[in-house]
Amino acid sequence: MTFFNLTSTEILLLVVLAVLVLGPRRLPHYAARLAQLVRQVRDLAEGAKGQIREEMGPAFDEIDWRQLDPRQYDPRRIVREALREPRPAPASTCDARGGTTPAPGAVASPGLPGRTLSYDPSRPTPFDTEAT
Repeated sequence: MTFFNLTSTEILLLVVLAVLVLGPRRLPHYAARLAQLVRQVRDLAEGAKGQIREEMGPAFDEIDWRQLDPRQYDPRRIVREALREPRPAPASTCDARGGTTPAPGAVASPGLPGRTLSYDPSRPTPFDTEAT
């Protein structure tokens, strides 16, 4: 169990530390104040949600909240999904005149005008022997 990136042992350690610092006489008072603070924050959040729902009207119910979830931008998940995608189209396609047109995403070759470079998994990756 994690809470604010704290493990259960760290939370237990904080509780023990609070008991030692506050003492058994003041601990119930501070625990009640903490519970009251949590209730106030929850009521404040519900009030803000109600106000937004009131101002937006029916559009509020149409919002896809999963799309706004920041966990969807996990780099590991993005790479995993990119690797699962089908292979890209070929680097060039034939047009009606018999010529070739570069496919979307193809890169023009700097040394050979009119030719495009594409990734071919069967060939080794090119590299520059003079580069460091």
